[in-house]
Amino acid sequence: IFMVLSLLSIVYGALRCNILAIKIKYDDYDIRVKPAAYLCIFMWRSFEIATRVTVLVLFGSVVRIWVFLIVLLNFLGFFFYPWIIFWLSKSPFPENIEKELSRVGTTIVLCLLTFLYAGINMFCWSAAQVELSDPDLISKSQNWYQMTVYYIVRLMENAFLLLMWYIYRTDFYLYVCAPMLFLQLLIGYCMGIFFMLVFYQFCHPCKKLFSSSITEAL
Repeated sequence: IFMVLSLLSIVYGALRCNILAIKIKYDDYDIRVKPAAYLCIFMWRSFEIATRVTVLVLFGSVVRIWVFLIVLLNFLGFFFYPWIIFWLSKSPFPENIEKELSRVGTTIVLCLLTFLYAGINMFCWSAAQVELSDPDLISKSQNWYQMTVYYIVRLMENAFLLLMWYIYRTDFYLYVCAPMLFLQLLIGYCMGIFFMLVFYQFCHPCKKLFSSSITEAL
């Protein structure tokens, strides 16, 4: 019961973050989110987060040490990604975050922001993409390429972790139909991707402002 309540609260938080990110990106427009959009986001985040957590738990139950390496590599990758993009862009260091902050204080704030960004992306696609070269620190463009790469790599990673769990599973899972669970989790993650595609293709409140639809981008 507590696990279900925790999942619902996390999914609700992800839903609110999605809506907030849309309003920040398109703050010059009157945005009206329809019930169908809420439903798509809820289903998208539910399948995505639930399957991701379950995969990590199953993998960690049989290969306990390696799960920390997987989590650490995920976290460090997403933590340093905004900084690498910022350094490659050769943009000036952000100075307009807070006037009272020194350069060291600004760096700490940016590190905390990328820390939060990395923590979110370990489990689901972040609603707002951090862009340190932007004055608002949030990317205003819709990058279909990044989203496509993220979900392809994440699906492959989940499949690999499930395969490792299937190979090294212990007698604890003797009464669990492992092939069926393997298939259900992969299908569950694909269902999350499906509802995400439906949301961006049909239910996004600002889909008319996109330079290209997600199906065209794919």
